[in-house]
Amino acid sequence: MAQNIELKIKLDEFSVVTEILHLNNIKLETILRQRDIYYKNKNGLLKLRIYNGSGELIFYQRNEDDKDRVSNYHLLKVDPGYAEDFFSKLFEIEVEVIKERRLYLYKNTRIHLDEVDKLGSFLELETVVNTSLHEGKNEFLEVVQLLKLDLNKQIKTSYRTLLLEK
Repeated sequence: MAQNIELKIKLDEFSVVTEILHLNNIKLETILRQRDIYYKNKNGLLKLRIYNGSGELIFYQRNEDDKDRVSNYHLLKVDPGYAEDFFSKLFEIEVEVIKERRLYLYKNTRIHLDEVDKLGSFLELETVVNTSLHEGKNEFLEVVQLLKLDLNKQIKTSYRTLLLEK
């Protein structure tokens, strides 16, 4: 099972973050138009992600109350042309999240600037743990400091939950 460390912060605008990224020569990798279809699942979060002609089924577990938002996840590449119909026959759809994601990469950290339908603008970090959790946490904190983020402003829940609570 793969592992990453996550952070989500609501933003009024992206300009402050994009300026820091630009000053540190961290370039925009791609823009992703994503649909995340969450299915009801009592053992964790299960979503089908469809983006730019690709698809992934993602199952993950995370303790939202933990100081560090560490997620354990499995990822399965799927054919988006068939996956949505197939999985909707197996699972009940809970909610759908539609977003445009600007993806930047810094070492093992994915920096997302997300514009989420019905929710607004967010910054997300996902630092992939490759060697050890300790090294992953160090890189995560390096990115937090680089972007001058206030950890007290983080939202410790998924877009799924934010939409369900709306």
